[in-house]
Amino acid sequence: MTAGRTEPGSGRSAEVAANLAEVRARIEAACAAAGRDPAGVRLLGVSKTWPASDAVALAELGVLDLAENREQEAGPKAALIGAERPDLAIRWHMVGQLQRNKARAVARWAHEVQSVDSVRLAEALHRAVGNAQDAGERADPLDVLIQVSLDDDPARGGCPVDGIGELAEVITRSSGLRLRGIMAVAPLGGRPEAAFARLASAGERLRETYPTASELSCGMSNDLEAAIEYGSTCVRVGTALLGRRGLAFR
Repeated sequence: MTAGRTEPGSGRSAEVAANLAEVRARIEAACAAAGRDPAGVRLLGVSKTWPASDAVALAELGVLDLAENREQEAGPKAALIGAERPDLAIRWHMVGQLQRNKARAVARWAHEVQSVDSVRLAEALHRAVGNAQDAGERADPLDVLIQVSLDDDPARGGCPVDGIGELAEVITRSSGLRLRGIMAVAPLGGRPEAAFARLASAGERLRETYPTASELSCGMSNDLEAAIEYGSTCVRVGTALLGRRGLAFR
């Protein structure tokens, strides 16, 4: 599998372009309904489980923020695209649960980690960024979001709402990290509005102490409209862009 230039109008490229147009139309309609400017909602293309060529197709269509949820897939994919398509200024985001022993590897390729949910992980990322900077593998600090648990299910990750303040303090004391805001996944089952309202309230409280932590990342393919209604500034969309089932990266 290569990451070369895709042919405009080819079957897969046309499919991705059509999906993207539909997603952008949904975002614009949701913003209109909420009285918001669509420019205030960033589209994060989730390319996990899909080959590098699909990530390239999205980037060529202007989706330069791409997300992965497994370091084992993301690292090689980012390296391949970086080597074969250096013209694409992709920003890579980690959105999945992250083990501390993967922090060093993630620090090599990630521009942002949206799934920081513990003090120990924040400290591991801080050390990893310092090591990567010393090795010449990155120049800038790592942007991070605090992942908030909205269902108290430890299997899905997330910091409890009442632990956000402590974690934010640790992050902002770390020279290798920059706190950008909070992220959450709506609980399974039921309507997501109550969860997004709770996240929006937590975000307001966080910004009272850390005004630059303005990112509110919530909403995916099936609930982005509700997320935008409650102030999401970043929607993470995979299925609606690339389909329900990806190919293993190779």
